[in-house]
Amino acid sequence: AIAAYVNLLHQHGMYAELSLIWAAPGTYQATYQSGAPDADHSPAFWSSLATTFAGDSKVILAPWGETIVNANCFLNGGVCEATYGPSNTPYNTAGMQQAVNVMRQAGYNGVISIPGIDYANDMTQWLSHKPVDPLGQLIAEMHVYGKNTCSSVACFDSTVAPVAASVPVIFGETGETYDASSCGSTNIATFMNWADARNVGYEAWTWNTWGNCSSLITNFNGTPNSTYGTYVKNHYATLP
Repeated sequence: AIAAYVNLLHQHGMYAELSLIWAAPGTYQATYQSGAPDADHSPAFWSSLATTFAGDSKVILAPWGETIVNANCFLNGGVCEATYGPSNTPYNTAGMQQAVNVMRQAGYNGVISIPGIDYANDMTQWLSHKPVDPLGQLIAEMHVYGKNTCSSVACFDSTVAPVAASVPVIFGETGETYDASSCGSTNIATFMNWADARNVGYEAWTWNTWGNCSSLITNFNGTPNSTYGTYVKNHYATLP
């Protein structure tokens, strides 16, 4: 089903980013967004993903979405801040270096997107904790919404611009506010215009019909939802 959907996107001229966001340490089921990939099952998923899309030059593989662990643990794995279950039990995590290794060993030669820490909003340690990739095909991913710690031009200039000077950067999630509290376009306009001026990519969240301010659309025919959705649609239409 995933491969078929990716092919459908390609047929409409779109690239696809595939990201793991849930973990299943031990016998625990993946039922919510965990703090980091688990060492028990995530590597097998990465290998499967890489094998499936090894020949697809129009996909970006993202080993993880948003983490809460420190930069060293996120790079190298281990037991750290990530927990699971009602007792908040710590679990052994898999790091981004292992993710890159596994994907390359599986034959995937395409782009791998590595997020920052603190829900992908903190890019200050990305360059110092960048995984080693023999193919040099890594990009840096940030998630940025209004109300995030880093959501101002000043923060972007000081923490994101230095990364963008070294590797491609993408706002893998971006929106007016992280909590759907505003349907406006003030923040998203700031984010997209800053990114456009610096060749930073972005993916607006979310192509879904949830009925709140985070939804870009009201139906899957693409009718914009609110000022936010209308702005995003119109802005995308101005791009080459």
